[in-house]
Amino acid sequence: MTADAIETPAVLIDLDRAEANIRAYQRYCDDHGLKLRPHIKTHKLPRLAEYQLAQGAVGITCQKLSEAEAMVDAGRMQDVFISYNILGSAKINRLRRLAERIKVSVVADSACVVNGLSDGFANRELPLPVFVECNTGADRCGVPTPQAAAILAHQISVLPGLSFAGLMTYPPARQATKVAAWLQQARDMIRSGGLDVPVISSGGSPDMWQAHEMPLATEYRVGTYVYNDRSLVERGVCRWQDCALTVLTTVVSVSNRHAIIDAGSKSLTSDVLGLEGYGIVPDHPNLFIDQLSEEHGRIVSRHGPIDLAVGDRLRIVPNHACVVSNLFDNVTLSRGNRLIGGASVVARGKVW
Repeated sequence: MTADAIETPAVLIDLDRAEANIRAYQRYCDDHGLKLRPHIKTHKLPRLAEYQLAQGAVGITCQKLSEAEAMVDAGRMQDVFISYNILGSAKINRLRRLAERIKVSVVADSACVVNGLSDGFANRELPLPVFVECNTGADRCGVPTPQAAAILAHQISVLPGLSFAGLMTYPPARQATKVAAWLQQARDMIRSGGLDVPVISSGGSPDMWQAHEMPLATEYRVGTYVYNDRSLVERGVCRWQDCALTVLTTVVSVSNRHAIIDAGSKSLTSDVLGLEGYGIVPDHPNLFIDQLSEEHGRIVSRHGPIDLAVGDRLRIVPNHACVVSNLFDNVTLSRGNRLIGGASVVARGKVW
């Protein structure tokens, strides 16, 4: 396979860079006594999940049940944490079938969720481990207070078919002290009621190199680190040369003021993440993707001429790599400039 033979838009994955990123963060976690449980929503590829496990990860994290099913069906996953509230008898029946095959743990932030889980697992000999999700400031899911975390933990511990597994949070960035105080209060309240807190699971790529600053965490979940992206470069988490995912695109039209590429919101994602524009062309730092429609991306120059011609090919680092992975059925793998073949994005589109 040659680069000229790749139809665009296409996602290119540099395995050398991805594997280096995996090794580097595993070393960090090992050095700081953290168990690493990477989130596969970024890559959705069994081969990379298996590489993460081979380097020392204790298991993987999936966001949706169907994502976990796809990864288990395609790879050698034996320990999966699903970090999303699972509701409804159909999903809980699927969860039980998955739990018969591998070790599965889940999360909950309400009595409604844990009662449904208990109904589905009540007659099972091996209980389902359930974490209490804690809203420590990110204001997404999670119980709102340490007191609520303690109450839910004890509810889980007495419900048939369930066991209390610990606390889980997706914390706000750069607020380690606040998050630690919240979790310590919850942990102390749970312990005072006679329960152990086996695991405290935290996560987030923006704070990945500061994970040790929140010492209560015993486990860290991180996803974007495997590829990195523009958002992490701009935040100082990584360098451009650490970005393993790029979108290969072709210039299809040029005018005096701009160029149009064949990668729009269906290829680059419209996520801004507080940044200006929709991606960067590292080889042309003066170029700026200022506008997206579904199939078109518009490139302008920050200074000087566009200096592009119809047929030129560009490699773009997107704002948000995780979303781009979910936009393509297949990716092209390389080691440096040597293309080695394609791979199906096994867990793509798994939203239920």
